[in-house]
Amino acid sequence: MRITLCMLTVTLLLIGGCHLRDNSNKAYRADINFGEVKKVAIVAIEGAVQSEAAKNQIADLFMMELLEKGYSPVERGQVKAVLMEHEFQSVDLATSEGAVEAGQILEVPAVFIINIPHFGDNISMTAKLIDVNDGIILWMGRGSGRGGKSLLNVFGLGRKGGSEDDALLGDFDAGLMDGGTGQPLTTQEVSTMQSIIQRICQSLPAVNPGMRKLERSD
Repeated sequence: MRITLCMLTVTLLLIGGCHLRDNSNKAYRADINFGEVKKVAIVAIEGAVQSEAAKNQIADLFMMELLEKGYSPVERGQVKAVLMEHEFQSVDLATSEGAVEAGQILEVPAVFIINIPHFGDNISMTAKLIDVNDGIILWMGRGSGRGGKSLLNVFGLGRKGGSEDDALLGDFDAGLMDGGTGQPLTTQEVSTMQSIIQRICQSLPAVNPGMRKLERSD
């Protein structure tokens, strides 16, 4: 009976943790013809998320929204390969100057910088679209949401690598605050991130405002 009540409490915590806060903020340059931008690249995902696997997932979620808006985003693997070849450091890409230089090398008119200052029970995110020619911010969006807790966090166990806790609880994760070991987002984290990104990108002007929205396969 105690086990049943405990699992019910956990379920309620997980469900309750998925609600988004209604505090997204966005702004864009009204004097810019975004139809001339089109090809873009996400050059930096900075902040609390250290895992490259998770960053790839976040980039994919952003690119889904960009494609629906008519943009042609450069695949993240290609971006990383080109920047690695030119010996870019992540700290450089987080600045407007570094992002502009990266965009020039990638031969795109504009680049995205994504910052995730908080990741855990609370998730916050900021995205900026920067003109490669002059470093001017063309668009900026900000949003946040409740990340919720995994079963490991609820019980205060944490991931210890190969411990009995892992064997008992299977594939549940303790989050990404682990120094960047390559751990991907959980299903719940992906869902929350997708909702935040969708809300942030609502005000991002479409390349062709009259274009038909793509159908999602899910």
